[in-house]
Amino acid sequence: MDALASGYGLIEGPVWDDDRGLLFADVMNGGVRALDSAGNVADIVPKRRGIGGMALHADGGLILGGREIIWQPTGDADATTLLDNSVTDEAIGFNDLTTDEDGRIWVGSLAFRVFAGEPLRPGHLHVIDLDGTIHTVSDDVTLTNGLGFSPDGRTLYHSDSRRNTVRAYDVTGPTSVSPWRAFATIEGGIPDGLAVAEDGSVWVAIADGGRVAVFNPDGSLRENIAVPLPMVTSVCFGGDGLRDLYIVTGSRGGPHDNCGSVYRLPADVAGLPLPPCRVRPS
Repeated sequence: MDALASGYGLIEGPVWDDDRGLLFADVMNGGVRALDSAGNVADIVPKRRGIGGMALHADGGLILGGREIIWQPTGDADATTLLDNSVTDEAIGFNDLTTDEDGRIWVGSLAFRVFAGEPLRPGHLHVIDLDGTIHTVSDDVTLTNGLGFSPDGRTLYHSDSRRNTVRAYDVTGPTSVSPWRAFATIEGGIPDGLAVAEDGSVWVAIADGGRVAVFNPDGSLRENIAVPLPMVTSVCFGGDGLRDLYIVTGSRGGPHDNCGSVYRLPADVAGLPLPPCRVRPS
């Protein structure tokens, strides 16, 4: 495992870009960075804090989570808000997200301020359709985190962190899912971001657990990958053929408040590419 970058507060939302390398956000200190193959880090989006999830857009720019879900085009164009807190009475922001094969956005809403120690209030799971319409498809998500689809697109995986559970939903339509079932229960840590490989395995960052847990498609544990820092927040596949696993962390439990780091190791299976977002609001 190679340590590629460090000095961040809480890294989230890693996404691979063939042109720029690994994109990642610092939730606490703000900003989106790009880490290229030579180890150089460049600022992509300055200052914006609270980004828990990101995706590339087919027309350029980035989908960014946080207080709202926005499309930030490249250049000087203004951002477009795709989803805001009016979606439910409880929503105060949004965390991790993913895209389906057609380019819709699937994202969980937050209903309490996680870092302020507020009492838990469950949030929801939402879909932003290609024309910008919003569908709320599941509820009672105690703390929404990682999302990802199986290779055939028929199953959606979703980390419900305060339940220490990775949910699985059957995808029943373009913007609908079945009631959730438990795919995996996590002990010794909290399920956070996740990624799915081409063989259907689910790779889950275990926050406060110092590892990445790899589950077979039937939910059985394949292996645990130890990580040097305990606050493992997310993972994504990248590099040539998506054969590298990128692991990002926060600082909690580390030697200081800005020790969040990016690690990379060769994976024994290629990851699934994350389709670009194709939401174009009318």
